[in-house]
Amino acid sequence: MEGHLNLRIQPWIRRLITRLLAIIPAFFTILYFGDDALSGLLILSQVVLSLQLGFAVIPLIHFTSDKKEMKSFAIKPWVKILAWLSATVIVMLNIKLVVEEIGSWTRASDGWYINFLIIPVAILIGLLLIYIFVYPIFAGSRDKSNVPHGNAINIDTIDQIKYDHIGITVDFSKNDRTTIEHAMIQGGKKAIYHLIHVVETAAARYHGTAAMDHETQRDAENLEKYADNLRQLGYQAVPHIGFGRAATAIAAITIENKLDLLVMGAHGHKGLKDLIFGTTVESVRHKVTIPVLVVR
Repeated sequence: MEGHLNLRIQPWIRRLITRLLAIIPAFFTILYFGDDALSGLLILSQVVLSLQLGFAVIPLIHFTSDKKEMKSFAIKPWVKILAWLSATVIVMLNIKLVVEEIGSWTRASDGWYINFLIIPVAILIGLLLIYIFVYPIFAGSRDKSNVPHGNAINIDTIDQIKYDHIGITVDFSKNDRTTIEHAMIQGGKKAIYHLIHVVETAAARYHGTAAMDHETQRDAENLEKYADNLRQLGYQAVPHIGFGRAATAIAAITIENKLDLLVMGAHGHKGLKDLIFGTTVESVRHKVTIPVLVVR
């Protein structure tokens, strides 16, 4: 996935997917058919392994044939010919097996799942196998790097980045001071600071701007105090109250006001606390396209 097709995902996600693909069929087979079906499942697993051979052999031949990657260890032309012949035989036998099996299933029963599930999945897997074979041939014409993340680029003159509209998320905790200070350093007195707070009460979630419960009124007053405080110091400040889910509301305010930079405070939750309290920063940065400065 990573070295051959440049598809990078988190290792734990890759492991989860592969383990589930291995465990789920066995679990449901035992659950539905009982222990007596295990021998049949074992034989089926070997058949599936044979079907997977093409997906392993083709990238292997591509890698070992690449003189840029393998240098003096690249396989010789006669080995390459034998390897491709072997791969072709393996793939053709597997295709023959799949076609015959699907044909026998179709003759044995007229199940809807064969035409609407089995055949489309088989076609998609076949297209993936073709992609695995073709991709390195076309990608080989482009400049490839031996390092996973590419090469360093040349950095010329660097122009100063100017932020005219800076968003600051606040939650009226002791951390707000640090967050606001970091934001003001970025824009100075020329920028306009948009103070953002999201009300997450039940009333706010369902009624939005119409919600005027005690917490909403109190938060609006506190936000206005922050804005007045900054104005007294010579800064331009605009308060914004959001309602409902924090990440969605912050992103909406950011986009609506065309902010250039978003400064957010992070509480440093880890592990179990992330699951309990959520990760607003992580969610917001996926919803906006501007730089996000995270202040611990």
